[in-house]
Amino acid sequence: MQPEKTEKEKMLSGELYDAGDPILIADRSHATTLLHQYNSTPHHAVTHTPLLAQLLAACGPGSVIRPPFFCDYGYNIRLGSGVFLNFNCVLLDVTSIEIGDQTQIGPAVQIYAADHPRSPEARRANLENGRPVRIGANVWIGGGAIILPGVTIGDDAIIGAGSIVTRDVPSGTTVVGNPARRPAPVY
Repeated sequence: MQPEKTEKEKMLSGELYDAGDPILIADRSHATTLLHQYNSTPHHAVTHTPLLAQLLAACGPGSVIRPPFFCDYGYNIRLGSGVFLNFNCVLLDVTSIEIGDQTQIGPAVQIYAADHPRSPEARRANLENGRPVRIGANVWIGGGAIILPGVTIGDDAIIGAGSIVTRDVPSGTTVVGNPARRPAPVY
């Protein structure tokens, strides 16, 4: 007989889990402490790089996150090299969020791996779940865009400012709007 999964194991695998679990609360508290330090110190690579190393699963060389920056746990976020996140980005990382090399992300972008069950009974039981978000290399995401749970954005894609990305975006594609779609051709 297999031992029952912990709430953290359920969360990381995308299953329904209880976010009120004491271990998860402690993990979020740890991330909040590091984020407070990060967001309240002058932006210098000397001070910020070590804080990101403590907070994130991976932060490639030359990556920059301008404060303020917000996330749930941090340990589910993997940044490639040369990634740039502008001011006021929010990454809800209950499961993995991966961002490829040289991707540029505008201010106030929100990336949600966190999701909620569609069943009203499960929501009443305070259960949550997540779906991984993957963003390729050399992607440009305009300010204020929102990337929803489970979305994959291919290499070299462009996401227009203010777009809400509800579906996967193929490599090299530009999408805009709500929901984000390829713009109509101009003749």
